[in-house]
Amino acid sequence: MLNPIKLANKNFLSSLDITTEEFIYILELAKNFKNKDVDIKLKDKVLGLIFNKSSTRTRVSFQVAMSRLGGTTIDLDPNTSQIGRGEPIKDTARVLSRFCDVLAIRTFNQSDLEEFAKWSSIPIINALTDLEHPCQALADFMTIQEEFVDFKNIVLTFVGDGNNVANSLILCGALLGVEVRIACPSGYEPNSSIVNKALEIYENKSLLKITNDPNTAVYGANVIYTDVWSSMGEENKKEEKDKEFDGFTIDSNLIKNADRDAIILHCLPAYRSKEITDEVIESKRSRIFDQAENRLHAQQALLSCLI
Repeated sequence: MLNPIKLANKNFLSSLDITTEEFIYILELAKNFKNKDVDIKLKDKVLGLIFNKSSTRTRVSFQVAMSRLGGTTIDLDPNTSQIGRGEPIKDTARVLSRFCDVLAIRTFNQSDLEEFAKWSSIPIINALTDLEHPCQALADFMTIQEEFVDFKNIVLTFVGDGNNVANSLILCGALLGVEVRIACPSGYEPNSSIVNKALEIYENKSLLKITNDPNTAVYGANVIYTDVWSSMGEENKKEEKDKEFDGFTIDSNLIKNADRDAIILHCLPAYRSKEITDEVIESKRSRIFDQAENRLHAQQALLSCLI
């Protein structure tokens, strides 16, 4: 049975806040949680949730994870707290540090998260920003590991917008030495600073590929991943993006080019018939709902290593 270690970094703001060794350890601990082979309790510990964006899986998985660990969760709704009235982050962070043991924050700007971390004396977890979604990536690679045992010679292809999910997959791919291919329309490539950070880490820089051709990107891939074309906060761009992403739908024709044992991932919610077809979501290749469940186990492991 694994005993939890404490991560070297107090916070988890980015996928790069953990080392490769810590990443592998968290996945192993998450597997132990899923198999009920470990009993770690965070009795009397309190997780605060600050969500400036709507959420289903992230919110519920964090609440259930903390409950299973014996702790409690408080939902700090910005609409019913002083957070939503413009209280400075430095004041909020220092006060909540006196009440809570850890904060998971879902917001727009990565800089806001970094400001919380600057003033907080407790760990801060990135529950999604416009730049990264590192907790999602933990569950993604846990799902991949369940299917393929290890990450050797794995090709992960992400088809869609080069958004926060794509950014986190790139960084995690660099840490684990996984070939990551991103296929997106011109102008929707992943953040250049994220790409540069990944290339500094990759021993083999050719393992990261950015292309505008989804057919080329999925050729021989072991994992095909997609996300909504219009993220939260981009509702006004929806019609425009639907047109520009024509041809980037994960459908039965596209996945014919992948490895015959390839699996399908989607971080949800899914707009069926847009970025992915109903047929593919419900196919035997889909691991989408295993992936969703793994948010719970990965976050149990993460919390155990931070508090």
